[in-house]
Amino acid sequence: MDGRLAIIGAGRMGEALLGGLLRVGWATPEQLHCTVRNPDHARVLAETYGVRADTDSASAAAGADTVLLAVKPQNLREVLATIRDKVHTGQVVISVAAGVPTTRIEEQLPEGVPVVRVMSNTPVQVDEAMSVVAPGTHARAEHAAVAEEILGSVGRVIRLPEEQLDAVTALSGSGPAYIYLLVESMIDGAILQGLPRDVATELITQTLAGSAKMLRDTGRHPVELREEVTSPGGVTISAIRVLEEAGVRAALLNAVEAARDRGRELAQG
Repeated sequence: MDGRLAIIGAGRMGEALLGGLLRVGWATPEQLHCTVRNPDHARVLAETYGVRADTDSASAAAGADTVLLAVKPQNLREVLATIRDKVHTGQVVISVAAGVPTTRIEEQLPEGVPVVRVMSNTPVQVDEAMSVVAPGTHARAEHAAVAEEILGSVGRVIRLPEEQLDAVTALSGSGPAYIYLLVESMIDGAILQGLPRDVATELITQTLAGSAKMLRDTGRHPVELREEVTSPGGVTISAIRVLEEAGVRAALLNAVEAARDRGRELAQG
């Protein structure tokens, strides 16, 4: 990395990115300045990662080449007011605040400041994040490339039009929670059948990892892969019937839609 990166709001996502960037060697601790509201948390960050960490977001923004906004969407307006006089057109502002469009961020910053909106997810903690980048009005290709470089060091990145990011938030942003809920339910089902919890957890974890790898590496449609497991009159189709009767497919469709709508509500403050 060339220059300095300010991470404004090193909460769960911000700290996950911080740890990931240091872990893969994308940046050195000396290049990073992280801010949080709680001074005690700042001290923990400094001790844990060796970075400069404090509560002074304005100072962090003033000394950075790239400013990463990792605050909650409902707190973004306050943060932007704090750093407004410290950012300029020679910097790149990257926002991971769910649901907040780049136009709203641009309105609260000096004219011409490049803003890039990003949606990532918590597997950034194991360098397997799925991130989507959308440049704003003043962001050129090189500005989007900065965001892609940062997020690409801790997972996969694609670029999409910004109007699709609310759906991305509901799918891959919230997606890990849906998956963990399904895994939890399957483990409980195995325990009901008499399997020990640790055995059930290992079985479903590896099954999930292998299934995801098949989807990613083969490029085949999930229906095709599912049909390979679903023999006529077999045990799997019996289970699929129960899931369909319970409306699992419709529930997931509604869940993604509800997440998208709630993200938009939070973005409105």
